[in-house]
Amino acid sequence: MSKQATSDHVAQKPIATAKTRRTQTERTEETRRRILDAAVDVLAAKGYAGFRTADVAEMAGVSRGAQTHHFPSKDELLVAVVEHVFKRTADLGRKRARRVGSVDEAIKILLSDSQDFFFSELFLIAMDLAIQGRLTIADGNPVGDISASSRLPVEASWLEALIESGVPEAVAEDLLWLTISIVRGLAVRRLWQNDTRRFNRLFRLWRQMVACYLEALPHLEPHP
Repeated sequence: MSKQATSDHVAQKPIATAKTRRTQTERTEETRRRILDAAVDVLAAKGYAGFRTADVAEMAGVSRGAQTHHFPSKDELLVAVVEHVFKRTADLGRKRARRVGSVDEAIKILLSDSQDFFFSELFLIAMDLAIQGRLTIADGNPVGDISASSRLPVEASWLEALIESGVPEAVAEDLLWLTISIVRGLAVRRLWQNDTRRFNRLFRLWRQMVACYLEALPHLEPHP
């Protein structure tokens, strides 16, 4: 090969780019996320009674030392898991609230979104932890604080969605509270009677009741 050809060949070779190295913060966040995701899976599979931090470390593919570095105690890990999942479901709920159209669609999607949260095993575990007062890493009620900080913004998004879909502002918040409370109540009922077909039928019935109620509103006397 001539000198010129060699020169041309070298010039045409792609220039290798240096691989972007992750920062320490990025590596730390990835490790924390792996541990939290693994903890969610262990809780779902074994519940609180069978929850072992050693199982979490193994599933996450990290050493016990790495796990305790991020979450020094079992209680701290559990609080972080609740916060992690509640935040994830809250983000999804706000996205869903922005996509509704009609009132019936808003109620239907609100019911579905509430089911995803209240019918999850982690919600029942979190409720049990809060009631039993098993988490003692801080004063007060950490699970309750996490619930309020994650769910109240979701409810605000759904309140706005209901009003924009046509629900009168004067009744929108009551309708929101009732819908969420119905789902939460049936989720708790699963502890002694898990009847999925009946639950779905009751959710459809609630949508019909809401439609009838809203249609009748113009004929009702104003509330005091």
